[in-house]
Amino acid sequence: MTSLWILLRALHFAAVMLLAGSAFYTVLLAPRRYRSLLAQRLHHVMLICVWLALLSALLMLGVQLVLMSGDWRNLFSGDIWLAVLATRFGAVWQWETGIAAITLLGGVLRHARRQQVWLSGALFQLGCMALTGHAAMHDGMSGILQPVNHAVHLIAAAFWAGGLLPLLILMREARQIDRRSDAIRAMMRFSRYGHLAVALALFTGIINTLLIVGWPGQWTGSRYSALLTVKVVLVGIMAGIALINRYLLVPRFRLAGKGAQHCFIRMTQLELLLACVVVGLVSVFATLSPA
Repeated sequence: MTSLWILLRALHFAAVMLLAGSAFYTVLLAPRRYRSLLAQRLHHVMLICVWLALLSALLMLGVQLVLMSGDWRNLFSGDIWLAVLATRFGAVWQWETGIAAITLLGGVLRHARRQQVWLSGALFQLGCMALTGHAAMHDGMSGILQPVNHAVHLIAAAFWAGGLLPLLILMREARQIDRRSDAIRAMMRFSRYGHLAVALALFTGIINTLLIVGWPGQWTGSRYSALLTVKVVLVGIMAGIALINRYLLVPRFRLAGKGAQHCFIRMTQLELLLACVVVGLVSVFATLSPA
């Protein structure tokens, strides 16, 4: 059941982050005249994310009930459900599933309104996720500041990692003569604001780490610390790939042609793969004690 929880948490994180990353393009980054067309290109990806976010949130609530009660047969007990929903996780996750449902209903809207609802829904879901787990382990002022910091961390990470798959799709769009200019402008805006997103993700990630486990010299050598070290290394590699793409490969597009573009795509695919691994590690963190 714990393995199922980790899988569902990873799926939920990935779905919401990809939804947010895609909607950033269709609401803010793409030129206005291109947003509707790009929304059509990304529609199936975003719709899958909307459904997956809701279904995984609902299943996570059921799995958490089983983990808390120790018996899957309690899924049919109203009293146990009320007890779980009265916990901090249960209260937050009611909002999470409710927002996910509203986000899904936003699919009946058309064009820009639908994209705006999907972006807002994804951001609110990320905000709710910041209210559970180790980000909610402190009281007092730290108990207020840490969830805020973690929410900023999740949103910045969603812009960065969630925007990688749409970036690959835009690379393909840029091959079409009638779409090339708009696709390139969208990618340039992602690159420009991506600097801020990466910086915010790294900075808030450091703050989260300090609040949860302290400075590296204070880490206890636990499994949590070991996986955290792996995550830090992977995120560092992702940041390095982003810098190589932006400052080494992109300037060579005109000079090296398809060779540099092909390398850019491969590097972005690697960055996306590493992002998936990081999301998996974060999902494992939720089941471990930092001590």
